[in-house]
Amino acid sequence: MDMNVKKKLGLKEKYALMTRGLGWETTYESMDAVFPQTRYEGIRIHDWDKWEDPFRLTMDAYWKYQAEKERKLYAIVDAYAQNNGHLGVTDARYINALKIFLSAVPSLEYNAHRGFARLGRELPGVGPQIACQMQAIDEIRHAQTQIHSLSNYNRFYNGFHDWKHMNDRLWYLSVPKSFFEDACTCGPFEFIIAIGFSFEYVLTNLVFVPFISGAAYNGDMGAMTFGFSAQSDEARHMTLGLEVIKFMLEQDPANLPIIQAWIDKWVWRGVRLLSIVAMLMDYMLPKRIMSWKEAWEVYFEENGMALFKDLARYGIKVPDCVELIKKEKDHLSHQAWNAFYTAGKITNFHTWLPTEEEMDWLSSKYPDTFDRLYRPRFEHYRELEKQGKRFYNTTLPMLCQVCQIPMMFTEADDPTQISYRQVTHQGDKYHFCSDHCQHIFEREPDKYVEAWLPAHQIWQGNCFAEGADPTAPDFDPLKSVLDYWHLAYGRDNLDFEGSEDQKNFAAWRAQATRN
Repeated sequence: MDMNVKKKLGLKEKYALMTRGLGWETTYESMDAVFPQTRYEGIRIHDWDKWEDPFRLTMDAYWKYQAEKERKLYAIVDAYAQNNGHLGVTDARYINALKIFLSAVPSLEYNAHRGFARLGRELPGVGPQIACQMQAIDEIRHAQTQIHSLSNYNRFYNGFHDWKHMNDRLWYLSVPKSFFEDACTCGPFEFIIAIGFSFEYVLTNLVFVPFISGAAYNGDMGAMTFGFSAQSDEARHMTLGLEVIKFMLEQDPANLPIIQAWIDKWVWRGVRLLSIVAMLMDYMLPKRIMSWKEAWEVYFEENGMALFKDLARYGIKVPDCVELIKKEKDHLSHQAWNAFYTAGKITNFHTWLPTEEEMDWLSSKYPDTFDRLYRPRFEHYRELEKQGKRFYNTTLPMLCQVCQIPMMFTEADDPTQISYRQVTHQGDKYHFCSDHCQHIFEREPDKYVEAWLPAHQIWQGNCFAEGADPTAPDFDPLKSVLDYWHLAYGRDNLDFEGSEDQKNFAAWRAQATRN
């Protein structure tokens, strides 16, 4: 019997079999019963087969590609560790930026992994299932490589220990933690906009491009290597987020107002989370590649706005918050650094005042605001230091109910006034840093009244070390809270000048460069 046998499949056929060919329609249970999460948000999907895969990538090709990146990454990380690469950074002050990064970012990556693994189960379309599966693997890989790349610093410097313990407790880490807990408690469609769009498009560009470039510029091969290793993954992630938005908009016109509301919410939530990145770029990189303001203009106002122009044909509008962001970009980093400098007793990293040379650089980058509003403040702090009266804020700040950042932002048109909003809900008052956080709360108040706010919890006595007795005559509440956080007072916190990190770095570098 003669048979025509096709011995080798083409790439398109192989891809279809390895992805779309893996799906099926359920029979003994309805599709709605198997995938209930796709209904309650109000998004209407009529044909999952219309999904266009942004990358024609099968799992076997994915593993080969990632394995090669892993081999190169760990070769560099191992060489960096074996050759005391930490002594090659420009200044030990820079290492404090890595303490913040390790404390905040790997757990975000891990939660992104969990979220996309959940989406792979909750979305009925085979195309998005495969895409979410690959992104879930990407995200856990990013968490692992960040931890491995930065773990070498824990051998030599304070503040890196117990970062996972601190992630659930330390006050400022509630900001990134709340962002992802907000996203993970959304339905699948909102989650993928929160992470695939806001986190990947808005945040990732500003973390993995200018900040990681700053790591390279400051001699940090560890951070630079994992950052550049993740870049190709991030390109896929951004494309996935955009593809999901377009897919939903093309499926039904009723999806438009829902998606617009989500985009408005998550662009703003992402921008608030970037406050700390602004501070890292302007104040914590000894050698700076660009200011926060310049990075924002390039990576959002130019690149990001081009994205909104593309989405305009579907009816998507630029979020209202963008106008406020344009005004805040001249203030964000200075206000954030001021907040952390004055809270230097309760951080897991060291702070300092910018030098005259650094303030001149800030003045050149922020000619309309720095000399007028922020240089006098830092000069005043310097005078207090000379007098032995280093200023620390000894009170707990009011926190925004939504973004959980202390009330440190100013009114858009009056930088001498703190931006403050208030709403009464079911007899209780809630406070907000902006109109946009207030609007987010008003749309979903029952979600945000559940927020775990560190300042509130401390006042309520819920953040003392285990076994502490607040009624004891010698009870020290600050010491007990620091013990609860696992902060070593005088080693992990306070000023960089005179710290163990500064002294050790100077001594070790001297040994490495002199006979």
